[in-house]
Amino acid sequence: MTEQSALTVKLVEEVREGREHSFEYLYRQWVQRLYSFVIGYVKSESIADDIVQETFVRIWDNRKALDSGKSFKAYLFTISYHMIIKELRRQVRNPLMMDFVAYEDEMRTKSTEGEKLLDYDLFVEALAKAKMHLTPRQRQIFELNKELDIPVAEIAERLGITLQVVRNQLSAAMRVMREKLPPLAYMLFLLLADS
Repeated sequence: MTEQSALTVKLVEEVREGREHSFEYLYRQWVQRLYSFVIGYVKSESIADDIVQETFVRIWDNRKALDSGKSFKAYLFTISYHMIIKELRRQVRNPLMMDFVAYEDEMRTKSTEGEKLLDYDLFVEALAKAKMHLTPRQRQIFELNKELDIPVAEIAERLGITLQVVRNQLSAAMRVMREKLPPLAYMLFLLLADS
């Protein structure tokens, strides 16, 4: 057993006993490596931060179940790996993910520097800025239809307006988005399909 692993075993035992300073030491020792591992999968700083923090919260909450005879590293990375899988499944079901994939594909083909692709956080930020140019009603209908994937008929019923009003507002919103997000032409083309 190396000195490092002996120290880790001692720290894990102390964490099981509820010693916060030992937990903080393990946190500082592993947080950057775990973050590098997570960001490699999720490609989003905010999501990676959330997963890393939640991983350590779970370790603390379940500290009494820690086994100092087993690899802390394996335990740590297994917890985060399961959270990564859960997050990736959630993202795949998110209607914005298809838009992001199309957007990233367009940026890859248009960019002279293929490596300078925007990440998901930047895509969502650009979309939010563009939506600021919509009227409140346009934004509401756009988000319901294009982000939450709610059909036009259901939006009309929910908002107590006619189908034609919903279609008109959605069409106007799409014109604004096309104007405010010129590099997203392909993504917006995909969004134009009726839900």
